Amino acid sequence: MAFWWPLIVLAFAYGICRFLLMLIPPNVPSIDVDASDVLAHGKETEENSFIYIPPRGRSQQSDKKVQCYEPATMKYLGYFPALSTSEVKERVALSRKAQKTWAQSSFKVRRQFLRILLKYIIEHQELICEVSSRDTGKTMVDASLGEIMTTCEKITWLLSEGERWLKPENRSSGRAMLHKVSRVEFHPLGVIGAIVPWNYPFHNIFNPMLAAVFSGNGIVIKVSEHASWSGCFYFRIIQAALAAVGAPENLVDVITGFVETGEALVSSVDKMIFVGSTAVGKMIMRNAAETLTPVTLELGGKDAFIICEDADVSHVAQVAVRGTLQSSGQNCAGAERFYVHKDIYTAFITQVTKIVKSVSAGPPLTGRYDMGAICLQEHSETLQSLVNDALDKGAEIAVRGSFGHLGEDAVDQYFPPTVLINVNHTMKIMKEEAFGPIMPIMQFSTDEEVIKLANDSRYALGCAVFSGSQRRAKQIASQIQCGVAAINDFASNYMCQSLPFGGVKDSGFGRFAGIEGLRACCLVKSVVEDRFWPLIKTKIPKPIQASSSLNNNINPSFDSFCIRY
Repeated sequence: MAFWWPLIVLAFAYGICRFLLMLIPPNVPSIDVDASDVLAHGKETEENSFIYIPPRGRSQQSDKKVQCYEPATMKYLGYFPALSTSEVKERVALSRKAQKTWAQSSFKVRRQFLRILLKYIIEHQELICEVSSRDTGKTMVDASLGEIMTTCEKITWLLSEGERWLKPENRSSGRAMLHKVSRVEFHPLGVIGAIVPWNYPFHNIFNPMLAAVFSGNGIVIKVSEHASWSGCFYFRIIQAALAAVGAPENLVDVITGFVETGEALVSSVDKMIFVGSTAVGKMIMRNAAETLTPVTLELGGKDAFIICEDADVSHVAQVAVRGTLQSSGQNCAGAERFYVHKDIYTAFITQVTKIVKSVSAGPPLTGRYDMGAICLQEHSETLQSLVNDALDKGAEIAVRGSFGHLGEDAVDQYFPPTVLINVNHTMKIMKEEAFGPIMPIMQFSTDEEVIKLANDSRYALGCAVFSGSQRRAKQIASQIQCGVAAINDFASNYMCQSLPFGGVKDSGFGRFAGIEGLRACCLVKSVVEDRFWPLIKTKIPKPIQASSSLNNNINPSFDSFCIRY
């Protein structure tokens, strides 16, 4: 792809962040966060200067250490402890103690915490992106879009609207209760637990943390074993910002580990947020059921990307490629199923082929490549098996992108961007979440057919519909079973932080982000009181007072009804 395109994206993101910086009051203090040990060109010791070779076909879990390495180069980064059950419970207990103090904090203090974070993020966005890139293999452009811009939007939305949606909300009292005032109050739940994935390590930590802390909760976050190195650095930023506003220690904690660590967290907190695979989400539900802990699950996706015959093909082709290749396709809301009207099928493939052919994958921090590495070890083999299954059943490869200069130790960490044509729903690539840079394209004839195809999936997170008629696009999207829909765009919903995010079916339930996500961190309490107290107050008429009715031998069934209700 053209070299100038990433530069334009970075310049645009930088410009927005500088604008946000201008809106931060001058009295917001700066925080100092030690980053000497995470800089790519910082000091290297003998311990962390070698190439790491993970054990193939065997989990790290028996090692009791979370080993960290750069997916793009396989360079060793260090290790973190896998916390035991007792250690996790101790961390949660400390957060719970701190939360009792923080629950009494004012919104003014909480907003100052957000402003301090926002200022640091804007001033150190390159550092944050570089750390994300090293730990996950994504390009700086992908990090800027997915880590910085989304998180800044989350903060600015909370600053402008957060308090409004957490204040008591008056409700109608109805005709029978005209003398009453009714309202809903939103109180902190206590300690929120979050288990977050590796694909956007900065935003995945900050997203639940911001909502939890702003609503008066403590939070303990288990970061992925595949992004613990970056997660523990990002935790330093949060600690420094909390300290700057005088928040109690241990209000927020980040923990590392494997299954045992996660299970201990689920059984210890007051609310659980999980973002990850459907299989693990089901495990979370089973464990949470033991303590009746409420859960929010944002699970896998297989989003449909629909292109009608009246769409602008050249424009949509660019958006489609971006939807497939962003962060090497490692997005829960990535475009994974493409349905193109038969009248523009050939034209669309021609456009997409031209774009993808120019895409090259390579080490992201060199700044020379459009796409970075695959984060998970052996996932490239899984992606190739999906391609092979499709080829065996009649699909064809229309085009594949190229590789740049790869180190011999990291060759397996890359997968070429791939466009598959002549696919159908008998193929695994149209059924299973790929989580990689593969674009399977299938043609359709009618709106009714494409709606049926889009709904023929156990996943239902999001969709994108493109048409020259906005009304038509909205009609199609309204009939697709999913929690997120973009009209003539892709994934723009997530930049609108007032909106909830989540899916249905095997993509989970509950919502984070937006008003719904913020209030999901709260104990929702209904309150009724007298409107004109003490002038008008509720009295029980003598005929239905318990003592009177018993003495006057009123019908026993009616008497029982009055006592109970």
